Amino acid sequence: MALEQLKKLKHQSSGNFFLMAGPCAIESEKSAMDIAERIVTLTDKLKIPYIFKGSYRKANRSRIDSFTGIGDEKALKILEKIGKEFDVPTVSDIHESKEAEMAAAYIDVLQIPAFLCRQTDLLVAAAKTGKVVNIKKGQFLAAESMKFAVDKVRDSGNQQILLTDRGTMFGYQDLIVDYRGIPSMQAFGTPVIMDCTHSLQQPNQSSGVTGGKPELIETIAKAAIAVGADGLFIETHPTPEKALSDGANMLHLDYLELLLEKLIRIREAIK
Repeated sequence: MALEQLKKLKHQSSGNFFLMAGPCAIESEKSAMDIAERIVTLTDKLKIPYIFKGSYRKANRSRIDSFTGIGDEKALKILEKIGKEFDVPTVSDIHESKEAEMAAAYIDVLQIPAFLCRQTDLLVAAAKTGKVVNIKKGQFLAAESMKFAVDKVRDSGNQQILLTDRGTMFGYQDLIVDYRGIPSMQAFGTPVIMDCTHSLQQPNQSSGVTGGKPELIETIAKAAIAVGADGLFIETHPTPEKALSDGANMLHLDYLELLLEKLIRIREAIK
C-alpha cells in the first residue's frame, strides 16, 4: 500500500483515517509553519496519520490577476522545511511533466490535479520519480474510469498510488459527491481520499473568483468516513477570509479539532 512507503507518516497503527490538510497555497514561510505546527499538534494528540498539504503554485486560476504563488523554489523549500522540522510527509500539486523531478526533490507525495488526471505524460513523469502519486478524480469522470489513470502509473513501475474524489460536475456551477465512487476506486487496490473542501467549490462565478460552501464540509467528511474512506483532504486556514487562494471553501482552522473528534467517533462506530 502507498501509505506504507511514507516513513514519516506517524500513527498508522491507530486505526484512524489519515489526513491531508493545510492551506490551499503556500503564502509565506511563517503562515505555513504556523498552520503546520497547529495541525501536527492536533493530529499527534488524536493519533491521526498526517500529511501536510500546500500548493507551491496554483496554475489553474479563473483570472490572470489571481494569486498563483510566491515562487516555485521558494515555496518548495518551505515545504521541505516543514517536512524536516515537524517530521511529517508533505504533498503538493504538479502541473507539467517537467515539474515532477523538481518537486520530488522537496516533497513526499506528488499530486495530480483533477483536470489533469488523464494527462499520460504527467502521470508517467510523476510515477518515474518513485514518489507516492495522489491522483485526483476528474470532475468529468466516473470513478470507474480512474482505473486507467492508476494503470498508467503502475505500468510505469510505481505501485505507490492514492486516489482522491473531489466530486462530479453537475450543471455549470455545482458539484455533487457520489459516495459509491469510494468503494469503486478502492477496488483498484488503492487507498481512497475524500476532498472535503474542493467538492464544495462553486466554480465559474461571474466575478471570476471561485465560491464555496464551507458550512457543508462536516457533512461531506462525515459521509465519507461512514462509507469507509481511507483518508480526508481538507484545506484549512486561520483566516479563510484573508487567504490568497480558495478562501471561500476552506475550513477555519479553529474548527478542525472538533470536526476530527466527531469523525474519529464515526470511524470507531463502523469498525
